[in-house]
Amino acid sequence: MKTVKKVLALLVILSLVLALAACGGGSSKKMDLLNVCISSEPQTIDPALNSSVDGAMMANHMFEGLMKWKDDGKGNGVITEGQAASYTVSDDGLVYTFKLRDGIKWSDGQPVKAGDFVYAWQRLVDPVTAADYNYMLDPVVNATAITNGEKAPSELGIKAIDDQTIEITLVAATPFFTEICAFPATFPVRKDMIDAKGDQWTFDVASYIGNGPYKMSEWVHNSYITLVKNENYYDPNFAVPTSIKFTLMDDDNAMYAAFNSGELQFINTVPNDEVATLLEQKKLHVVDNIGTYYATFNNSKAPFNDVRVRQAFSLTIDRNYIVEQITKTGQIPAGGYVPSGILDAAGTSGDDFRKTGGDYYDVSKEKYQENCDKARQLLADIFLSIRHRYPGGQGFPIVEYLYNTSSAHKAIAEALQNMWQKELGVTVTLANQDWAVFLQTRKEGNYQIARNGWIADYNDPMTFLDMWVTGSGNNDAQYSNKQFDDLIAKAKATSVQKDRMQLMHDAEKILVGDDWFSAPIYYYTNSYMINPDVKGMYYVPLGYYFFNTCHY
Repeated sequence: MKTVKKVLALLVILSLVLALAACGGGSSKKMDLLNVCISSEPQTIDPALNSSVDGAMMANHMFEGLMKWKDDGKGNGVITEGQAASYTVSDDGLVYTFKLRDGIKWSDGQPVKAGDFVYAWQRLVDPVTAADYNYMLDPVVNATAITNGEKAPSELGIKAIDDQTIEITLVAATPFFTEICAFPATFPVRKDMIDAKGDQWTFDVASYIGNGPYKMSEWVHNSYITLVKNENYYDPNFAVPTSIKFTLMDDDNAMYAAFNSGELQFINTVPNDEVATLLEQKKLHVVDNIGTYYATFNNSKAPFNDVRVRQAFSLTIDRNYIVEQITKTGQIPAGGYVPSGILDAAGTSGDDFRKTGGDYYDVSKEKYQENCDKARQLLADIFLSIRHRYPGGQGFPIVEYLYNTSSAHKAIAEALQNMWQKELGVTVTLANQDWAVFLQTRKEGNYQIARNGWIADYNDPMTFLDMWVTGSGNNDAQYSNKQFDDLIAKAKATSVQKDRMQLMHDAEKILVGDDWFSAPIYYYTNSYMINPDVKGMYYVPLGYYFFNTCHY
């Protein structure tokens, strides 16, 4: 009996040891492969040339800036040092000095040096690169003059003091500068690879060298991009899954079916007719997203080069119908362009920029028919010639609305088509394109009206405003107003936050209240489905999901 008790005791102890080993004393279970779908084929995965959220998410896993986003332990991303071990800021807020971590390496084992950042930042503002985001570095000394072709890229206000020390000088104190240092366009890239491969460097795993927690191991175009752990990354705990597979799909139904079959463990798009049921079942998760969904008018081409046409088309959008009957995940009808959630740094009461700025048009249900009446009058008042008017839409040219393939975008496009035809008497046709083609078409201005959306790159109103400066790479509306340009330039040149905010309010008033450059429809939320067994994902309301710390 005594022997039996001893054996039983040993078995109990052994079972406890095995249980602790199985859970790692609270640690996670190893994940060999995480299969996610965030988009179809990306237009580019060059950090400097990318301008989409999906491309940025991929870059965030394979590259790292001076700063980075990490999990706060509650599933939220917070800014912290990345390739930089530490940094200091001068008393006037104009000079940042970053000290790089000891021993950091590229994925091929070569050391990451301060000069790599200098090269990447100079490449970003170089007009030859033609980066849409070249204006991201406007806060840096000489950046604007360089992008305008007035100075050489070597004159940018960034320099390598030594291989581990970077000094950056700003034009004015910039409260969001550390977030810029975590933005993909400012990630370091390898000069030798780009010199050797040119614009093809991103397509070959041998030349697509990064400095992030993962590296690309395979890209089967229009099918998937596979990442594996970068064994040379300084923090192995920042790369938990052995491999991450970005499956490339744009069909909502196919994505949803792949998720339900277990092939995919994360998706951020579901068929529009499934939203209500999935919300009720609490399988679709909704999170904050600082952004605005809008219809872009091509301001440079008739008939949308007339502000009255743009205003009429905007006023006849029933924004409440769209958020209540189509999107149904907590979006807010947009009465301005800069969305809710962007802080007004001039305020002391915690108000955000949208609240202090107010709406430029009434989006209430009660005012919709009144807005439509005004819109019809605007068209009736337009003279294309002495004898030509648009009463009841008569004589108005057929216009096309362009969108990218998605059931939600399609449903919104059909709703807009119906609203414009019913309330204005105009004929609107619909056209859709695959994601990468759509982005290029819109960028080139080969459209009349197009679906658009903008997610904040950092938490400041400037991220929604400076993109509309004349000639900006992200100015898909082909918008141009010198008074607006001057206000943005003044806002970027002052360190006084109260003055900055007022200048940006004045600029938005011109952009939306006077020029009706586009038609803001709603302020975003973000939604996703994730396998309940997967833990450790974290999220930033700039639209970024991070999968590097996922586990079972």
